Amino acid sequence: MTPVPPSPPVVTLVGIGADGWAGVSGTARAVLRDAEIVIGGPRQLDLLPGECDGRRVPWPTPLRPAVARLLAEHAGRRIAVLASGDPMFHGIGRALAEELAALRVLPHPSSVSYAAARLGWPLEDVAVVSLVGRPAARLAAELHDGRRLLVLSVDATTPGVIAALLRDRGFGPSRLRVLEQLGGPAENTRAEATADDWRHPPGDPLNIVAVECRRAPGALRLGAVPGLPDHAYEHDGQLTKRHVRAATLAALAPAPGELLWDIGGGSGSIAIEWMRTHPSCRAVTVERDPARAERITRNAERLGVPALRVVVGAAPGALAELPSPDAVFIGGGLTAPDIVDTCWQALDAGGRLVANTVTLESEALLADARRRHGGELVRLSVAHAVPVGGFTGWRQAMPVTQWTVQKTAEPVPGADR
Repeated sequence: MTPVPPSPPVVTLVGIGADGWAGVSGTARAVLRDAEIVIGGPRQLDLLPGECDGRRVPWPTPLRPAVARLLAEHAGRRIAVLASGDPMFHGIGRALAEELAALRVLPHPSSVSYAAARLGWPLEDVAVVSLVGRPAARLAAELHDGRRLLVLSVDATTPGVIAALLRDRGFGPSRLRVLEQLGGPAENTRAEATADDWRHPPGDPLNIVAVECRRAPGALRLGAVPGLPDHAYEHDGQLTKRHVRAATLAALAPAPGELLWDIGGGSGSIAIEWMRTHPSCRAVTVERDPARAERITRNAERLGVPALRVVVGAAPGALAELPSPDAVFIGGGLTAPDIVDTCWQALDAGGRLVANTVTLESEALLADARRRHGGELVRLSVAHAVPVGGFTGWRQAMPVTQWTVQKTAEPVPGADR
């Protein structure tokens, strides 16, 4: 019989908690004792006893670019990677799974699970937000009256940063609790107060912050669906107004993980509300005016999507190096040469394109685009009740012509007729 070659060693990812070696399962202990190489953060590596005599390799900074290099450097050896809690929940597990064909994971209860247990909060009803390696402003997108949040902290200063953000966003009455060293012998609920009354100094760096959201009386209410109030945005008049914006987002139909090109960003409202629909939604907004581009950045941070990418430049030239989109919105610059064709070519099958205009010249371009590519033309008309002397009448806004189309792999029946 032909001998079967041995399988290459599988990297084992082991979760460890604040209780250290005492909380590690028997299976995980055997893996760590047997490992020739143990990779982890300095804090996790320091929790191992002397009987784990494999070479200890601390993660460098920045971590993500080093993952593939370290795995390749120690290929063929028995490798254990040590991580906090459940490594597949906001942990190193994602990066390892992206690099390895096979990965064995031995998780430990996460700090989130411990926090929910201590607080008596059903975990399925809690939003979890990680600020590790991410701007604190992203927390703003999760703020809704009555909602419960568990926030993964960067360090001891994070609770104070959260309290300041809550006050700034109109959620000062929200109650915060800081839970430290969860699951370990030094576990402690050190601090508790509203954001308005937060005076606690920094404590233990290993902490998670529980937030019970309460909106201050009179604070701006931001809903969970597109169509935020116009006054939620800083703008100079270049803003897709609320009702048209809601219809436009419905036509764009964002889905988790998708990427939007927002061309002619103005105040950034379309891209911002696209990203607010799901934490994994991404967007690039292209705006040729530097002052407006800076305003978009401020709006994005204020409304909880600081990861919005803002490109200063004119389309179609500024689109050349962008990643392929799942959807495109053209809110300005329709008369620029080749703008529609460039966007159309950038879309894969299934991609959506939506364009809005208020001018006859651009409307003619959209009619021609519909003739060539199919889709639907809609005229959106909005009127607002306003005082007329001692009475009330309707003031009509400029009607918006909207073209919506989805790209298919086959020619569109009826197009080019």
